Amino acid sequence: MIIACPHCAGLNRLPASRLGQTPLCGKCGQSLFTGSPVDITAENFANLVQKSDLPVVLDFWAAWCGPCQSFAPTFAQAAREFEPHLRFGKINTETQQQLAAQFQIRSIPTLMLLHKGQVVAQLAGALPKQQFYQWLQQHRSAISLQNEQ
Repeated sequence: MIIACPHCAGLNRLPASRLGQTPLCGKCGQSLFTGSPVDITAENFANLVQKSDLPVVLDFWAAWCGPCQSFAPTFAQAAREFEPHLRFGKINTETQQQLAAQFQIRSIPTLMLLHKGQVVAQLAGALPKQQFYQWLQQHRSAISLQNEQ
């Protein structure tokens, strides 16, 4: 698998069997999995989202958005629980307007699940934890089935 480092965005080749063994980045030496959402920017987007073999859950948000702020702890908890099988990233729509425009973000929060740069699922609005986890499980299963074919 190709895994992008959340710290330096360097690409690392890693056997899938080593995902749970706390692998380190070959470029910067830091952990490939932090258990917390990664800030996605125009500069690191290609490596973290498009070139990585890990599915990525993106949260398009803004600091002034109340629902975004109330959903943030649920998103962070999901990152702790679902890594290393899913990467979680946050895109600030105020500072990353190019990415927000690229994905035609009309309301926030908007959640997207991408695999190899392709949108697998999209959802507008914050969800309660249980519903968010069900959404993640449902679409993660769909990605697993695609990979087996």
